[in-house]
Amino acid sequence: MKDIVVSKSGPPVLVTPSSEPTPAAATIRLTSADKSRLGLSFTAFLVFERRRRRSRVHRPAETVRRALSRALVHYYPLAGHVVAAGDDDNVVLSCTGEGGGLPFVAATASCTLEDVDDGDGDLPLADLAIWYGGESCWMSDPLLMMQVTEFECGGFVVGVTWNHGVADTYGLAQFLRAVGELACGLPSPSVIPKHVDFAYCDIMIPWSFVNRVKAEFVSRNGGGGGRRRCSVFDVVTAAIWQCRTRAIHGRRCRSDAPAVLLFAVNARPHIGAKDGYYGNCITRQVVASTADAVAYGDIVDVVKLVNDAKERIPEELLRNKLRGKQGVDGGGGEGLFVGPMHRLYVSSWAGLGLDGIDFGGGKPARVIPRMEVTVMPSCLPCLPCSRSNGSDGVNAVAWCVTDEHVDVFRAELAKLQ
Repeated sequence: MKDIVVSKSGPPVLVTPSSEPTPAAATIRLTSADKSRLGLSFTAFLVFERRRRRSRVHRPAETVRRALSRALVHYYPLAGHVVAAGDDDNVVLSCTGEGGGLPFVAATASCTLEDVDDGDGDLPLADLAIWYGGESCWMSDPLLMMQVTEFECGGFVVGVTWNHGVADTYGLAQFLRAVGELACGLPSPSVIPKHVDFAYCDIMIPWSFVNRVKAEFVSRNGGGGGRRRCSVFDVVTAAIWQCRTRAIHGRRCRSDAPAVLLFAVNARPHIGAKDGYYGNCITRQVVASTADAVAYGDIVDVVKLVNDAKERIPEELLRNKLRGKQGVDGGGGEGLFVGPMHRLYVSSWAGLGLDGIDFGGGKPARVIPRMEVTVMPSCLPCLPCSRSNGSDGVNAVAWCVTDEHVDVFRAELAKLQ
């Protein structure tokens, strides 16, 4: 069996972004899914054969290294490192650029890939990648490391070792595709990640506004032999949806720009869940409209969009159950495929019992939610205790606009009287 010698050009060099990226924040919070995988390392080997002369990559290691540097402009968090945040064992991803970068090694092998394929030896995988050097990776370790080993035939192997806490295999593949596209000469990756931080907003919708809109809704929709019900949720959700849409799109809404609302539905009363069941029993409803209609339509018409969607829930659940499907259609499934800035996700905690919990000293004065990481613009309206604490309005919290739009959003909310 032929001995295969892998010669490395030297110690790893740090590859940094080729130009200064524009971080959305100096630190990025990790989700619970991320944190549970911190310390787990995986390695992938991508073997590229030289099948035709024209398919040969000139100086593969240097080509990949340059493309890697350019890709990090868009994927700059991968060049960061994990740091402690506070005294509660919490950690975040530091993206300041200080001391960051990805270790990279260029190497050569003393054989061809055909030699290995013909059974003269096995790929020496231990020599074809950079390793963390222990059973797990630590906070001080790089998040990703790469080695490119060139073989005598012109083929090469790319060995990538990464911390699973910052990317799953799907995410790693997306990053490596970006590196490949840049290596092939594209000016930018086909998929550019967006790092969006949504501003926290503590909202109070005045009772005077809620009661006025409810009365107008009932007045306009009370015909047909019965009074149409309108809830506080309907009004508050419609108002926040409208204010957010105005803040984002301004006075020049495209008539065809989508505006999609998704809200969580407690399915227990609709599917006959037994008393005492405490597992997940929620679905979501979708309301699809246009930015122009939501932003500058009559507020009662926006409320009706929400109200109509709620009215359809029992029928849609039954219809889909008969079809063997779960959940509801939402009357506009196409709304799920618009960009995140065109969507607003809403989940109400009202009526779920959180305001009735008593550990011996009385019921809570306020219930405050907090989302760990927000990947979709979100809002929690109608928080429990809005009436019991004697406030002048309905409390909601939201992570639905960026810092760029937060002042306009608050100004629109202030107009609700």
